[in-house]
Amino acid sequence: MNFLLENWMLLCVALASGVALMLPALTKGNGLDPQGMVQLMNREKAVVIDVCEPDEFARGHVIGAKNLPLGQLEAKLGQLVKNKSSQVVMVCQVGARSARAAATARKLGYENVQSLSGGLKAWTAASMPTEKA
Repeated sequence: MNFLLENWMLLCVALASGVALMLPALTKGNGLDPQGMVQLMNREKAVVIDVCEPDEFARGHVIGAKNLPLGQLEAKLGQLVKNKSSQVVMVCQVGARSARAAATARKLGYENVQSLSGGLKAWTAASMPTEKA
């Protein structure tokens, strides 16, 4: 017990690193994989919104995606997607911003919003097509 009290910082570091290792496994089921996104795009005519900044979007994005940076999402999402029951897929480079964007869209009343897990990185790793602006 004395060891734990004297080395509480080491214990905190060990716990934090354990949580960091488990985080990807815990959050893996919260998004859409590239194949599921293709199905939504083809069957449900999903609207794909890339929440990257314009320079990132210009370097490469999912074919047919519309660019709406995360900072402008609340103000301009209603202009891009008028029907709140439409299928919407949020995309970014690695999936973090798109997950936040999907949560924001749900708060705005959009019912069918998902995020691409792994973002554009996972999309290209699955050999899916991209285009440059």
